[in-house]
Amino acid sequence: MKCKINRNAAKVLQNMLSSEDAEGKMIRVYITHMHGDHAHYEMKLDTQTEHDEIVKTDKDIDILLDSREEFLDGVWIKYFYVPEEGFEITNPSKEPHGHHHH
Repeated sequence: MKCKINRNAAKVLQNMLSSEDAEGKMIRVYITHMHGDHAHYEMKLDTQTEHDEIVKTDKDIDILLDSREEFLDGVWIKYFYVPEEGFEITNPSKEPHGHHHH
């Protein structure tokens, strides 16, 4: 499975991982709900379970993805400071209509 993160996201995730309550945990991306051809994603700190794949990114952060969820393969985690601060998680390889924001 694949996962990409941008530089801003890597910095924010690194901070999350270095907090005390993150000890022994990793970043998990999971699906909150599906809409036919695309999904909505969230992140949390979690520990690995039997169906998880640990996906290495080029920013030295490992991400947990449930290997049973095809919509998690190819997920892209971005963090923006403008127009508002926050994460955007998309999966360009699974969304035929490109990006759309809610």
